[in-house]
Amino acid sequence: MIYEDFASAQSFFLWSTFVIALIMGAVANKTNFCTMGAVSDWVNMGDTGRMRAWVLAIAVGVLGVMALEAAGMVNVTNTFPPYRQMNFPWLENLLGGLLFGIGMVYGSGCGNKTLVRIGGGNLKSVLVLAVIAVIAYYMVNPFPGSDKTLYSLLFYPWTSPTAVTLATNQDLGALLFGDDAATGRVVMGAVIGGLLLVWAFKSADFRSSFDNILGGLVIGLAVLAAWYVTSNVMVNADGETMSLQSYVQSWDFYAPADAVKPASTAALAPQSFTFINPMGQTLGYAMNGFDSSLLTFGIMALAGVILGSLLWSLVSRSFRIEWFASGRDFVNHLIGATLMGFGGVLAMGCTIGQAITGFSTLALGSILTFIAIVLGAAITMKVQYYKMVYESDATFMKAFITALVDLKLLPAGMRRLEAV
Repeated sequence: MIYEDFASAQSFFLWSTFVIALIMGAVANKTNFCTMGAVSDWVNMGDTGRMRAWVLAIAVGVLGVMALEAAGMVNVTNTFPPYRQMNFPWLENLLGGLLFGIGMVYGSGCGNKTLVRIGGGNLKSVLVLAVIAVIAYYMVNPFPGSDKTLYSLLFYPWTSPTAVTLATNQDLGALLFGDDAATGRVVMGAVIGGLLLVWAFKSADFRSSFDNILGGLVIGLAVLAAWYVTSNVMVNADGETMSLQSYVQSWDFYAPADAVKPASTAALAPQSFTFINPMGQTLGYAMNGFDSSLLTFGIMALAGVILGSLLWSLVSRSFRIEWFASGRDFVNHLIGATLMGFGGVLAMGCTIGQAITGFSTLALGSILTFIAIVLGAAITMKVQYYKMVYESDATFMKAFITALVDLKLLPAGMRRLEAV
């Protein structure tokens, strides 16, 4: 996809993102694809249908990236954000994932589900989006009149020193195969993607569920489509074919005098779907008067998912205005949004951005974040359940220890409350 001028190339880059996200939002609404719901079904009812849909999306991403990367059709190493970076901030991945997992339980869904719910008429999710957007924005942008961000004030001094600098990129192919990373990525992608695919389809109930299969397949393919588009949009600059990012880095040499230069060069790198940081980007875009130089992949993705969900809600006549049921409901969503804002930026992604997009690159940090998100959500749901059943007899610590026993993270002898 080579364009004769930057404006045309960037337009395709942004609008193709919007169209893919539109489809993604409509299908997520139609199939009730929900990662928080997937954990809830598994923990509370033993139903793994939506968890298998999530795993199917991951498997499609992993196998697709393996094939496309081997064919030289995508670039998932020099990406935005840098999933395969040599710096491995394991504590931020772990802590951010746990915070995000806890937050999505209180906030009634992850970042993607928040957008889908907004499209379906849920006004509670508008609050969640607004709170996440403010936190995500100031996690990476300084406060007015200051050089300090939320990240630099609250996390950097004690999380950054724990990061490990690896000898190679942090994807499993490079880590396990060293100099033959290309072969390693094919081998590890085939093995991990294949195992995930087998597990997803091992269930007869899942195999008979059209919506779960459709949801997992389309979400995985959407992630792949975004990787492909953002890796292959090029500009013909005086006979030289350049990526959008390279072109902007040489802007003064190639660009016409009246052209609008994008504010961020990094945001033009190959990338795929993630939703927490883009919420902050969208706030910045609005705060700056919708300056076209601030338009990014993430902003278009966010808008596409909301509109896609809205269109399906209207077509299916499922659009419903929903508001907070009580003051406690409001506080829970506020807490959830706050935790997701901090956790999503700290972990460098969400249940889509790390657990599918990042996982598709086989980055160690993405896999750790995925595990942490599921763990944080599962423990929170278990604690809530025991406190609801036993009421005053269930202190937080009793419920917490019992939750860890239920999840087989502690021995059965440590159980504090009877299983129900």
